[in-house]
Amino acid sequence: MPKKETYDASSISVLEGLEAVRKRPGMYIGSTSRKGLNHLIYEIVDNAVDEHLAGYCDTIHVTLEADGSATVTDKTSGGLHGVGSSVVNALSTYLDVQVSLGGWVYHDRYERGVAVQELDEDGLLPKIGKTKNSGTRINFLPDPEIFEKTRFSATEVKSRLHETAYLNPALTIYFSDLRDGKEEHLTYHEPDGIVGFVRDLNKNKEAIHDPIYFKGESEGITVECAFQYINEFQENVLGFCNNIYNAEGGTHISGFKSTFTTIMNSYAREIGVLKDKDPNFTGADIRNGMTAVVSIKHPAPRFEGQTKTK
Repeated sequence: MPKKETYDASSISVLEGLEAVRKRPGMYIGSTSRKGLNHLIYEIVDNAVDEHLAGYCDTIHVTLEADGSATVTDKTSGGLHGVGSSVVNALSTYLDVQVSLGGWVYHDRYERGVAVQELDEDGLLPKIGKTKNSGTRINFLPDPEIFEKTRFSATEVKSRLHETAYLNPALTIYFSDLRDGKEEHLTYHEPDGIVGFVRDLNKNKEAIHDPIYFKGESEGITVECAFQYINEFQENVLGFCNNIYNAEGGTHISGFKSTFTTIMNSYAREIGVLKDKDPNFTGADIRNGMTAVVSIKHPAPRFEGQTKTK
């Protein structure tokens, strides 16, 4: 699809009609606690990652500003997109947008979901400067009428960004925290992908072998998996779909577990560890000591709930 060379009202229609989000925010971001607050950043970052997966973006900047707002900037073709932006817009005191496209920087602004930026005589958003770059800069301030607390957790945001970098080895994420009169700047780039993720999860454990990795594709669905056993009796299997952590699992996790159990039992009988009269190992037996990351990219996933925990 050809990219638009102007930024007009049709580009931002998704941001309107958001009364339902303000009435029932928990349905869209899980809660109005700190977890839901941080989720606002994740929604915008996930939109940028979608652009990365489409081949338009390789760098994302996330900044916790000194005034309590957050800024997410990506180098993409430009424009707001997806339900995530509309939810963040509805739950913010203000949402300020700068879109660099076609040599111009366009400006847009909303206050508690209501557009306050006037359009020009051609129905376009005002141009506030020229640029040779393309991309979108979104700055927003969470609404204290909605959230119990409005201070983002740097620790949780950094963890999510690092996780996102592991899942997208060609992506670089720059994080800055400018609050409290001090500055923190970090760069997340993980070219080893989920193999590096597994290594990191086990960095303080006694690993029995190097991580094992495989990747495959079928019917437009890409599956990646990396796993490693440690010398402990515990299981840590993490599932992701389209870069989103599925805390409650899903068919990709149940499928991985059941198939892995079947293969291991078959192999155990093949090499004589299990005799004909022996019962199969259970899945829990086989996964004792396993650390695994299962990441799928699905063109049309079905999630349970807006926060996509399953």
